[in-house]
Amino acid sequence: MIVERKGTGGPLRLVAPDGTPMGDVDVGLPEDELRELLRLMVLARRLDEECLALQRQGELTVYPPHRGQEAAQVGSAFALGPEDFVFPSFRELAAALVRGVDPVEYLEYHRGTWHGGPYDPMATRFAPICVPVATQLCHAVGWALGARLDGLRACALAYFGDGASSEGDFHEACNLAAVWRAPVVFVCQNNRWAISVPVRSQTAGEIWRRAEGYGFPGLRVDGNDVLAVYAATREAVERARAGEGPTLIEAVTYRLGPHSTADDPTRYRDPEEVERFAAEDPIARYRAFLLARGVVDEAFVEACAKEAERRVAEIRAAVVRIPPPPAGELFRPVFAAPTAALERQRAEALGGPGG
Repeated sequence: MIVERKGTGGPLRLVAPDGTPMGDVDVGLPEDELRELLRLMVLARRLDEECLALQRQGELTVYPPHRGQEAAQVGSAFALGPEDFVFPSFRELAAALVRGVDPVEYLEYHRGTWHGGPYDPMATRFAPICVPVATQLCHAVGWALGARLDGLRACALAYFGDGASSEGDFHEACNLAAVWRAPVVFVCQNNRWAISVPVRSQTAGEIWRRAEGYGFPGLRVDGNDVLAVYAATREAVERARAGEGPTLIEAVTYRLGPHSTADDPTRYRDPEEVERFAAEDPIARYRAFLLARGVVDEAFVEACAKEAERRVAEIRAAVVRIPPPPAGELFRPVFAAPTAALERQRAEALGGPGG
């Protein structure tokens, strides 16, 4: 499908912004899984809204909203198998939901009670949240090479933003993956803003075309079209598992909210631009497509919304019950054998040796 759409002058797109199919939209998913994509996107959107509220209420320290990027994350993560491994940046809560990560444990990072989240990365095949920009790309390539040495028929998928494509780690990861034909899929969520810097101010060309310089395929996909993202990622995953090397996918989307709750996008972004891209809402697009094809009805849509409300209420209640970490954790993982200075500091902080 990717090959057929190359050279059309635009990103791979299967469903138009108004929900109209563009040619053959059969991506090989049964109707129950087509419905599951919608359910996951609705849940991800509602949880994202609640996380923003939790931060404003002082229950989370900081939070990076993903509103508008649900299709890019859900569609790509849905294309993975149980043995594939995801390496996220810091905005992939929607992808985490797809991979079965406990959202309460995930949000412990943003509550400040555990670094990276206490969920088991090996069980979920979802690496800890990575805030340093683009370093997770090198981790993904390293895991992919190790998986191949272990004889696993699996791939790594690394998420990053358009801003991360300007980091040296991006280029080093691409070069290493290309030379060693590593089974890795690089997914750039080009949401058009690297905090306050627009993509046009940091990238002269198109991000997906950089793959050609490294000797592996790249493509641009409409990141608000969940079926197109799924189809593109599935093909890239199959290439990786077959030993054909890496793929770079540029999913063109838009960050409707702030970069994080510490950011004020009204200081650098035109409100008319936000309104224009809001009209391409990925959930509304996919919902319209499914309704028109009779895959869902209004009752299912309403049920999705109600289920999301119920689950988010449970998640919220569990998050606010998370206690602060023991004060001794500040000192425990510093040295294998604590120094005298560390023991003295621990005694001062905790009121006695061993605290």
